[in-house]
Amino acid sequence: MTAPPIDDASGFADLGLRPELLQALTTLGYEEPTPIQRESIPPIIEGRDLLGQAATGTGKTAAFALPVLQRLTVGGTDPTALVLVPTRELAMQVSEAIHRYGRELGARVVPIYGGQPIVRQLQALKHGVDVIVATPGRALDHLKRRTMSLDSIRIVVLDEADEMLDMGFAEDIEALLQATPDDRQTVLFSATMPPRITGIVKRHLREPVRIEIKREAAEAGASPQVRQSAYVVPRSHKPAALGRILDVEAPTAAIVFCRTRHEVDSLTETLNGRGYRAEALHGGMDQGQRDRVMNRLRAGAAELLVATDVAARGLDIDQLTHVVNYDVPSAPESYVHRIGRVGRAGREGVAITLAEPREHRMLKNIERITKQRIEIAKVPTIADLRNRRMEGTLASVRESIVSDDLDHFRVVVETLTDEFDLMEIALAAVKLAHEASVGSDDDQVEIPEVSLQEERKGSKPDRTKVGAKPSRVGQGMTRLYINAGRAARIRPNDIVGAIANETRLSGRDIGAIEITDQFSLVEVPDDAVDEVIARVNASTIAGKKRSIRRERFDPKSG
Repeated sequence: MTAPPIDDASGFADLGLRPELLQALTTLGYEEPTPIQRESIPPIIEGRDLLGQAATGTGKTAAFALPVLQRLTVGGTDPTALVLVPTRELAMQVSEAIHRYGRELGARVVPIYGGQPIVRQLQALKHGVDVIVATPGRALDHLKRRTMSLDSIRIVVLDEADEMLDMGFAEDIEALLQATPDDRQTVLFSATMPPRITGIVKRHLREPVRIEIKREAAEAGASPQVRQSAYVVPRSHKPAALGRILDVEAPTAAIVFCRTRHEVDSLTETLNGRGYRAEALHGGMDQGQRDRVMNRLRAGAAELLVATDVAARGLDIDQLTHVVNYDVPSAPESYVHRIGRVGRAGREGVAITLAEPREHRMLKNIERITKQRIEIAKVPTIADLRNRRMEGTLASVRESIVSDDLDHFRVVVETLTDEFDLMEIALAAVKLAHEASVGSDDDQVEIPEVSLQEERKGSKPDRTKVGAKPSRVGQGMTRLYINAGRAARIRPNDIVGAIANETRLSGRDIGAIEITDQFSLVEVPDDAVDEVIARVNASTIAGKKRSIRRERFDPKSG
């Protein structure tokens, strides 16, 4: 695709961007601004506060990165822009994007997030930086250490603000905004607008320009851009059901979302054993490993990406056709972000969810929030799978007859017709072609058909004393003990923020939290226990050092 000349009035040049930025966009192959970019860039350049709402995948990063770079005074010793993001993955992606756009300007960008040696961040801040891209917890940590000053900040961007609030960063954001000059410019972007966003807007934005970009509605009688369906499957049969569904759907490329790193690794191994080219992606991998995985997917060397929610934001894969929720997301917003990976730019996509029988209410809640119906489908039977495989063989044979040069095989057929009927020869050839492409039909175990179960009236789930999440200890979760509680003014958001900021876990990965006067208990995935203990012990909770360890039988003993 050839990039347009930088003076194309219908492109980015019409938005008032400086020549260096237009040259960078031309080099990167950008042609037309997306709706959120076209609406947001001019008012941000003018210095207006802005409140932007747009679905995932609409180009929000460039919508704020380009005008931020436009307004930069490059080369000073103090930062002039602060971008706050919810996760370290997004911090790296946004930092890389700003670096690419601002290369011609010589803009200096540093990402600040948990899990990276703080010495490297200190060196970058000491040598001078123009734009800081940070997670709230780590930014506040630098502020308290006095290793970073925000006195010179002229523009603050809150990216994915709804996600930051979900992860318990509300107070950190408030503290960081208080540390910036009163006359700064504030820009807030979010995929959803919960009531808590309204509070931040009233307190910190001055007469903001309000922009809402909605997905284009499908024309009457047309299919929706994303076909959504759910399969009800007992937990023990989920790996087999997923393999069978993928066999029938035959995606060009798909992301399968799992809750934990252990589940990602286990499912990737299972799918590779079934003959798929699957790659794992999760927070336990370094950036080089992640880049290699994404390159293999984009090059077609892999067809399935099995990932935790670390991959839910910022990924843009053109050939992606399917998104699979291996578990029902606990938060509707997570479901929205996940399925936003497909159905972009007018292309159709498929979103599949594997639901356990008792997850009826979670699916209904997602339908209520998204205002879209999720069709309950039947898991393909052995007969369905065999029919689908036979259809594939039929299509392959038909394509070969139409497009291939078959003359050099004629001597084989003519020789065999001296001994066998022509129909028998054709049947044997199709059998060989079928077995070569799909293997033998050894999937002989039917998956039991179950239905979603409504919760009984008046029944209440088993919950811990504090927090809304039911305990899942023994179900892939481990309870950790923290030596501080209500007497030390510890709240659930403090615990969630500390863990989410310092580890690969998001707020949704963290289970039930119980806070007593003298100690607190928190549930985390089994495979993340050691990481949480090591990193949180090396950091702070609510601004002070706390001890965190595995729970003993008598938590008061510690």
